[in-house]
Amino acid sequence: MKTISLSNKFFLYTIFLLFLSTHTYPITLEKTSVLLKNPWGMSWIDDQLLITQKSGEIFLVNTNDYSQTKIDHNIPFVQHGQGGLLDIVSEKNFIWVTGSIKKNGKYTTAVFSAELRENKLINENLIYEALPYFGNGKHFGSRIEILDDYLYVSIGERGKGMIAQDFSNSIGSIIRIHKNGEHPKDNPFISGNDWLPELFQIGVRNPQGMTLDPHTKSIYISNHGPKGGDFIGKVERGTNYGWKKIGWGGTNYSGTKIGDGNAWEPGFLKPEFIWVPSIAVSGIKFYQGEAFPEWQNSLLVSSLKFRYLSVLHRENNKFVKEEIIFQDKIGRVRDMEIDRLGNIYIIADENSTNLFVLKP
Repeated sequence: MKTISLSNKFFLYTIFLLFLSTHTYPITLEKTSVLLKNPWGMSWIDDQLLITQKSGEIFLVNTNDYSQTKIDHNIPFVQHGQGGLLDIVSEKNFIWVTGSIKKNGKYTTAVFSAELRENKLINENLIYEALPYFGNGKHFGSRIEILDDYLYVSIGERGKGMIAQDFSNSIGSIIRIHKNGEHPKDNPFISGNDWLPELFQIGVRNPQGMTLDPHTKSIYISNHGPKGGDFIGKVERGTNYGWKKIGWGGTNYSGTKIGDGNAWEPGFLKPEFIWVPSIAVSGIKFYQGEAFPEWQNSLLVSSLKFRYLSVLHRENNKFVKEEIIFQDKIGRVRDMEIDRLGNIYIIADENSTNLFVLKP
């Protein structure tokens, strides 16, 4: 008789939730007048939203009247395949952005710092570039999150698989750097395991979501699996998620197994929630606000493939149930931000789209 492991039971349970759990209370999805083309990231400055587009534009949007101002900058991001101008975070008028840059015909993920002055970025500096560069346009990541004096940045494995197990480079990793790009002295390399000084976690494939849990002060990522195996998990110092020795329940696109076919193996960090089949998980955000009190401290999740926004409910710091909020309303849901009232601002990775707002 064939037995099913606990991990396989978990995967089956996740599938069930994905297709059967939907909300039963009224919500309003408002389409604003803000026009966008393949937007990727957002960040607040007071009551205004900075929004990036893969093609290189940054807009400042007033969320009171939805006026839209283009921010001038000279950061040399290049749109190529999945790359371009990607994520953005801010503190007052200080800005950090991620995306793909080009050198000698090849590309990598990079981080720039800048200051926002009178609708223009000034003092632009390259503070980090992931090495090595590659010629393809796959798996750049890339999200960025602030915690204390640190920047956490997700770097995709560029379609190179086992390179994510090589700690002599930063491809397929989460890095932690200071806001000026310097390497923290307490990063894992200090312990004598020869990791690069910027490395904080390795073994990821293509993490396109990152968020701070305000309840536990932990950083979480979303990560694209291959054919199955998308996951949510913590960023923990010196850990390894196992790509490409394991595939978190997924297979190669050809249907062949990854490694020995195991969803998890001892020595690797376990994800906290896994989807089989993949949903093409993108931006994630822990919900804080009064607009939707039933979602408090739970995780908002965006799906590119199934074109939905969901809430991943949490009990005792464990994710227990996914509830789809809406589906097939705005296209490929890319990311979200939350205002002071708890209203949710949403962007979709579509060629002609708008900024949307979810309200009670």
